[in-house]
Amino acid sequence: MRYAFLADIHSNLAAFTAVLNDIKQRGGVEEMWCLGDVVGYGPEPHECIELLREQHGVCVVGNHDLAAIGKLDTSYFNPDAAAAAHWTGKQLQPEDVEYLTGLPQVIEKRDFTLVHGSPREPVWEYVLSTSIAKDNFAYFKTPYCLVGHSHIPLVFKSNMAGECSVDRLLPGIGLSVGKDRMIINPGGVGQPRDGDPRASYAIYETEGGIIRIYRVEYDIDTTQAKMMKYHLPVHLVARLSHGT
Repeated sequence: MRYAFLADIHSNLAAFTAVLNDIKQRGGVEEMWCLGDVVGYGPEPHECIELLREQHGVCVVGNHDLAAIGKLDTSYFNPDAAAAAHWTGKQLQPEDVEYLTGLPQVIEKRDFTLVHGSPREPVWEYVLSTSIAKDNFAYFKTPYCLVGHSHIPLVFKSNMAGECSVDRLLPGIGLSVGKDRMIINPGGVGQPRDGDPRASYAIYETEGGIIRIYRVEYDIDTTQAKMMKYHLPVHLVARLSHGT
């Protein structure tokens, strides 16, 4: 069985489409697991929701998804993110709102717990340090947890002694799932933040127990042009070029 792990599509249809094409070229998957923030920041929220709903898979809700449907106070966002969230909300169709409203905060699939932020705080918390990760291992029962939110491909491991370590997830280097418990972030599809502007996602192959990260080039100029057309914040437009 093969599963695709995607996070933080962020209304970037060009990036999402490129990732789906890459998955298809690699032989496809049985199911797609999306880790939230389908919308926010980018120019095509309705189209991304529509395309995601056509896929075979499941999805948890992210903070930008909740903000777009008025279920999260944007005063906690930075001004650019808040402006994009309010714009996004105005673009959604009734069926989009219904879909986002129905997304759960936590899903368990096979040996994995799926959340957007962290097991402890599924919507908001960033898992970016070993100290935060170590605390979070107590908040899920499965061997492994998948997170998004930070847009950075990372894996945190907790060994039998409870010691926690962190590694970057890089293309070409497979991650073997084994006896160590793990918190895994496949990176961001629509707005990478690890210095690489290419879309990031992962495929898990149960035979052999290997997770591989893939980076996919997409037409960044097209996404940026649409963002400028809709007067989305310039900073959000510019950061796509640099993956920051």
